[in-house]
Amino acid sequence: MDMGLEGRTALVTGGDSGIGWHTARELLAEGATVVLTDLDEDALDAAARGLQAPPGRLVHHRADITSVEDLRALGHFVRETVGEIDILVHCAGITGAQGLFHEIDDEGWVRTLEVDLLGAVRVTREFLPDLRRGGWGRIVYLTSEDAVQPYDDELPYCAAKAGVLALAKGLSRSYATEELLVNTVSPAFIRTPMTDAMMSRRAEQRGTDVDEAIGSFLEEERPHLELRRRGRPEEVSAVVAFLCSQRASFVNGANYRVDAGSVATI
Repeated sequence: MDMGLEGRTALVTGGDSGIGWHTARELLAEGATVVLTDLDEDALDAAARGLQAPPGRLVHHRADITSVEDLRALGHFVRETVGEIDILVHCAGITGAQGLFHEIDDEGWVRTLEVDLLGAVRVTREFLPDLRRGGWGRIVYLTSEDAVQPYDDELPYCAAKAGVLALAKGLSRSYATEELLVNTVSPAFIRTPMTDAMMSRRAEQRGTDVDEAIGSFLEEERPHLELRRRGRPEEVSAVVAFLCSQRASFVNGANYRVDAGSVATI
């Protein structure tokens, strides 16, 4: 299926692994030029090598999404290297502070919101002028099932992701007449470094192996995830790539759940 992405340029944050990396692979396969960014330069190098992109179609640049200065430098690099972007896919984020509400201090809240909500704001602010100039643009934010179904042991993350949903909906109204479409994708329990770390911690706390930790997590914490397994990152990136494409030309302000039914509502 031709997605109409030949010649488009995409920036993917959180691109050194997981959903971001698989999204880059999808976009490259559809003919787009991709810029990867993340925190770790070595991991970015490895990610770029793993994608095996055609010459000139993939570049990468380290940036901290909480730093305005880093994002300005990233913007300068992108415009000097590949030109203005047409697509922003924002995957970067952290689990953040965990525990019951009374156990999390201001520092835990601020750090989580700084990365997961204000990171999205700052990346968008830096690249919005590019996206508004072309008469065709896409923004896709990765949120989470937690945005609409909060869990009591990770409320800062839930609140931040709910904020991203509101941000996306607002932006989708502000710029639709300029053909800039803004949507979100909300995964649940995908096999990524973030959930790997969560399950390793759970296994250690319970004195079990990771497979048992995953099984008990599904049984006890995600009873509505009907497929009874972790999702694969490529199952999410396929939806992200669709929303980036010309095929999604009438999709705006939407939230696509990729959660195997984990959100227990219509």
